[in-house]
Amino acid sequence: MAQTPRGAWGRFLDRFTKSAIELEADELHDATVRRGATPIDELVDRSPVTVFGEVRSVALRPRAQVPALVVELSDGTKPLQLVWLGRRAIAGIEPGRQLMARGRVTFRRGIATIFNPSYEIVP
Repeated sequence: MAQTPRGAWGRFLDRFTKSAIELEADELHDATVRRGATPIDELVDRSPVTVFGEVRSVALRPRAQVPALVVELSDGTKPLQLVWLGRRAIAGIEPGRQLMARGRVTFRRGIATIFNPSYEIVP
């Protein structure tokens, strides 16, 4: 999704040649870069990161008597899972909300995951 800077003409043409999903992904990616967060497709395993994106889904997954709240976050490049162990819900975190999250990333089954991240809901 990373693009070279384009002029007004290039942005104008993009509006007619890209789908709404692609345009939304580009906007999310641009917002990630503006906020100083690391794009999800550039994350390095076991490194501390700050990510920004939109919540795509929220799920509760019980695992051996310990609940885990799993949130899928997308910044327009790739999905990332935020996992809070021992939580059933977090007020304000729902699909469509934008979050800034910080923590150490790990890759589980090829998917970037941050366990028990600190987070900020972005208005």
